[in-house]
Amino acid sequence: MSKYIVNLTCSRCGTIYRYEDRPSICLNNDLGRLDINYDYEALKNFYTRDYVNRKPLTSQWKYFDLLPPKNYENVVTLSEGATPLIKAKRLAERLGVKSLWIKDETRNPTASYKDRGMSVAVSVAKEFGYNKLVTASSGNAAVALSAYAARTGMDVYAFVIEQASYSKIAQLLFYGAKVVKVRGLGREDPTVKMMKLAYEKFGFFPSPSFGPFNPYQIEGSKTISYEIVEQMNWETPDWVFVPVGAASLLTGVWKGFRDYVELGLINEYPRLFAVQSTGNPPFVRAFKEKQDPFNIRPWDHPHTIAWGLEDPYPWDGDAGLKALQVTKGNAEEVEDSLIINAMKALASSEGIFAEPSGAASLAGLMKALQDKLIDRDEEIVVLITGHGLKDPDVVREVVGDAPIINPDIEELKAVLATHYKTII
Repeated sequence: MSKYIVNLTCSRCGTIYRYEDRPSICLNNDLGRLDINYDYEALKNFYTRDYVNRKPLTSQWKYFDLLPPKNYENVVTLSEGATPLIKAKRLAERLGVKSLWIKDETRNPTASYKDRGMSVAVSVAKEFGYNKLVTASSGNAAVALSAYAARTGMDVYAFVIEQASYSKIAQLLFYGAKVVKVRGLGREDPTVKMMKLAYEKFGFFPSPSFGPFNPYQIEGSKTISYEIVEQMNWETPDWVFVPVGAASLLTGVWKGFRDYVELGLINEYPRLFAVQSTGNPPFVRAFKEKQDPFNIRPWDHPHTIAWGLEDPYPWDGDAGLKALQVTKGNAEEVEDSLIINAMKALASSEGIFAEPSGAASLAGLMKALQDKLIDRDEEIVVLITGHGLKDPDVVREVVGDAPIINPDIEELKAVLATHYKTII
């Protein structure tokens, strides 16, 4: 049993909740995220570098002491996490930077980083005695939730945006989720509205991938930071580039580094760099305009190739802005065309196929280099958060299809010359 969760505190009103009371949302403020607090002093008695090094990195549950649930028997896992940190030599050379690392989250069981958070969320739901879960998602989070729910026999009710790709919906249906597409994406996310109505009416356990309705999934994202530190031999990079929608990933990554600073395992934070598409940059706008963290203005009409980042309101924006403040970080928006260039560069240079949302972080690095926002001699980690096969329709729009020929060598030479600009 993990005894190190002290309590949960509402990020907005400060109300304190006991974990044993099975909280999910703040009863006094429906926008308040319940942040989980740990007993760092007790953890310091044993949680050392040597303690971590002795345990093999086979999944994120290596870090069980710093995660809910309290009882390990409630953990629901598909061996998520333990993703590689890849030295991207060819891409670094192409971009003109000295040291570039790719944290490849496409290797997770359902091919996105969302598996980390949803493993934790389903594990907590199991510990709390729930068997019906509800979520609002652009796709990846619902897919991950449905996979883990299927693993333990829970029902999932998934509200997805009308534009969600069929490949993600197909995954949901195969996992057994009850999937409903919802119209009306604008200043208010219609999937969130339906999720709230459903859990209030039917008593489902809310399980989206953002904090105010599911404080537990953010804890899974923390393990990305633990792994980066361990994989870099207990050093921290200068920069970590993070794609941002609701800002829950940014919050989780920051919390992971914060845990290790508090435990004395690392001495400093890396600087975090948040990236959004110009088609939906409410968080970047809030950062640049120094908006009130608890009153970030929603984006009126989100529209971007990076569908996974189309949250019109960054639900965890308050913590995301604090993350940038504490780490002396930065934030920038990027054009969809640059995201496409990043997808192509990553695939052709390093053999990693990312979806638009997953490659937005690399586009952010390209923009930061172009605008001289970072030093080319610094050590950089880029999070690649989702696999390219998540959005095959988008991929087809970007690269088109392969040409067709008869089995004739002259036709081959002609098509190579015209289509691929290659002479053989």
